[in-house]
Amino acid sequence: MSDSTPAPAAPPEPGRLTRPGKATGWRRWLPGLVALRQYEIAWLRHDLVAGLVLATVLVPVGIAYAVASGLPAISGLYATIFGLLAYALFGPSRVLVLGPDSSLVALILGVVLPLSAGDPQRALALAGMMAVVSGILCIAAGSARLGFVTELLSKPIRYGYMNGIALTVLVSQLPALFGFSGQGDGLLTKSLAFGEAVLAGKTNGAALALGAGTLAVIFCLKRSKRLPGALVAVVGATITVAALDLATRAGVPVLGALPQGLPALAFPLITSGDIVPVLLGGVAVALVSFADTSVLSRTYAARAGSFVDPNQEMVGLGVANLAAGIFQGFPISASASRTPVAEAAGARTQLAGVVGALVVAGLLMVAPSLLRNLPTATLAAVVIASAIALIEVKDLRRIYRIQQWEFWLSIGCMAGVAVLGAIEGIGLAIVIAVIEFLWDGWRPHFAVLGRVDGVKGYHDISRYPDARIIPGLVLFRWDAPLFFANAELFRDHALDAVAASPTPVRWLVVSAEPVTSVDVTAADVLEELDHTLHAAGIDLCFAEMKDPVKDKLKRFGLFSALGEQRFFATLGQAVSGYIKATRVPWVDWEDKDG
Repeated sequence: MSDSTPAPAAPPEPGRLTRPGKATGWRRWLPGLVALRQYEIAWLRHDLVAGLVLATVLVPVGIAYAVASGLPAISGLYATIFGLLAYALFGPSRVLVLGPDSSLVALILGVVLPLSAGDPQRALALAGMMAVVSGILCIAAGSARLGFVTELLSKPIRYGYMNGIALTVLVSQLPALFGFSGQGDGLLTKSLAFGEAVLAGKTNGAALALGAGTLAVIFCLKRSKRLPGALVAVVGATITVAALDLATRAGVPVLGALPQGLPALAFPLITSGDIVPVLLGGVAVALVSFADTSVLSRTYAARAGSFVDPNQEMVGLGVANLAAGIFQGFPISASASRTPVAEAAGARTQLAGVVGALVVAGLLMVAPSLLRNLPTATLAAVVIASAIALIEVKDLRRIYRIQQWEFWLSIGCMAGVAVLGAIEGIGLAIVIAVIEFLWDGWRPHFAVLGRVDGVKGYHDISRYPDARIIPGLVLFRWDAPLFFANAELFRDHALDAVAASPTPVRWLVVSAEPVTSVDVTAADVLEELDHTLHAAGIDLCFAEMKDPVKDKLKRFGLFSALGEQRFFATLGQAVSGYIKATRVPWVDWEDKDG
């Protein structure tokens, strides 16, 4: 094993799974200080080298995402520096690099572009406030231990949203790749304006060649762990422009000199008319950035055989965004492209990120004009390459094969983002996720159960046509929680099962093991069902109901109204109780064998 590769964690003892105890007090809020107290001097060389390597990637990527978001290039470096420093203190992940990210570009641009009217300072204030809003939301949610919220979006919906974001970002960067300024607000408008500009001959051939060359280098070096494609392409393009004086001779748009020094602490100020779009944008950023960060942190934690608290991860991300926002930066997220660079370079802890941030800060202090000849077409190519990496196709093919409606759900989310915009698109994704959840609970599976000779238990008679039904007894299973959206449907299907019985029914036993909850509306419907059945001379009973659900029925007064004798621990006990009470002729196959 080479020195640059982190040593794998020792495998756990067979048969045992170890998880760290939850930190308390200041240790929970400042995991960076805890890690510092446990730091081993042997790690220092690895973290220093990894930080230097990381810095070479942080600079061009940070600038590229800032420009793509409609912001001054320098803001990408400010966000990178202060985001990394804040996360090193508050973030729980051993190796995770935060910074400007392609998944947030469309969200930021969707707020900044229509409100800033081309004013870079106003654009920066808007983006900074989005970072502050998302940071506060993440800190509050993490403190309230709501780190599970991003898991509410299903995989197809996440794929659709990210594919829509990738398509939006890609189209927005095409004009810069071709060497001219883009027009239009929405995806369709931008696409039409781009096509018209190309047909009108606005393409700058030299800029396009540089951009295409950048893409080629990035994709050719995609699998290389020693040569970061983005860095090689940026350095090559910058040297080419400077050596051939392409900015003057061929009119290639370039970045220009960056401001020298570090930013002052400044809370971003916006107008009252900006509040609603900035709030919506901040919420969207918080959801997307934490979804990306939590997935990435879990991936690297699993690889190292460790565990990361998702709630503290949300706090760390929130503090990093807050720091970026008040130091003239913009929203940031975990990076799926820069984190592997740090890991491959041998990073042991977050000190690698701190070193990278300090190197970038040193560049701004000492040599801010170093990248003045960096062509904007190259920056656009860096963003386009990242957007392409966001696109998910392989797993969507699998989803299409196994469940087509979820595939089309994903395509619908992608179309929503592409047509409506990034902010509206994530709202649509959340609405669809809620509808998907309610639909599964609203139209759950249910079954009438019977006894199958030779098979233990009671089974769905629609799947076992030879199943025997006990005369006068209906065993009805409902495979979902009982709540307001499906309570009446439950009642209707239960009554249909009674009506379809081949013999007069005396007991209806609900197999309630899958029922994980009951709300007030459902409890009232159960009471109505009991009255309806009682009028027909039928007893309503329950089997295998969970104790927490019983506790709710007790609070609602339904348990005492029905009587404890109507509740059975198992279906077998319910059947035995029915046979004993009614004396119907019934011989079970197990009794025959006996």
